[in-house]
Amino acid sequence: MYHYEYAIRKVRKPIRDQIIELIKLVQKDLKNEFTFQYKFEGSDKFNLVTYDPRTNTGFDFDVNLYPNDEKEKYSAKELKTLFINSFNKFTSKFGFDYCENSSRVITIKVKDKKHSKVLYSVDFAVVNDYYDNENYWHQEIVFFNKGQNSYYWQEQPQTFYEFYSRIDAIKENGLWQEVRDLYLEKKNNNINPNKKSRSLRIETINEIYQRNFDE
Repeated sequence: MYHYEYAIRKVRKPIRDQIIELIKLVQKDLKNEFTFQYKFEGSDKFNLVTYDPRTNTGFDFDVNLYPNDEKEKYSAKELKTLFINSFNKFTSKFGFDYCENSSRVITIKVKDKKHSKVLYSVDFAVVNDYYDNENYWHQEIVFFNKGQNSYYWQEQPQTFYEFYSRIDAIKENGLWQEVRDLYLEKKNNNINPNKKSRSLRIETINEIYQRNFDE
């Protein structure tokens, strides 16, 4: 069992500020290629950032990157590659390792190599939000198919939109504390090292929704 607690904004602010500083360096570096906006998502957005105060480990952040490429000058591969190359120029300044390129995100980590621990990490997703003709919100993400060594824009699955609608229902009915309690329980009892916070958040939201709204 772990000893995770919720990190209040004051505790996580220094790390969050470093991430913002890093992003701004990348914005400046890429300005001749394209501009982009960013938005903190995941645990930070929902005030569910956890850490272990005994070791000061466990912080994780999710950030969406929104490139302005309306004329589609760059392919999905070019966009993600440009981001990775640019981040790699500045990660060491903040103690991060070089980028890890996974299927859906770019991950950077600060590691305690002596104790083989990740102190904190950031997952960057390259995304595009748009609205269809009926004014429904859609989101697509740059996806890296490792098996085929190909990159393409992939529409988020239906479960992604259900996740956000369930969050709205839970909040509207004053049930967010149930989410916080169950999520922290799951974090502290997670024995699967490959199960990330993102998966635990989804599990938590689905369980709370089913408990309160499903017949």
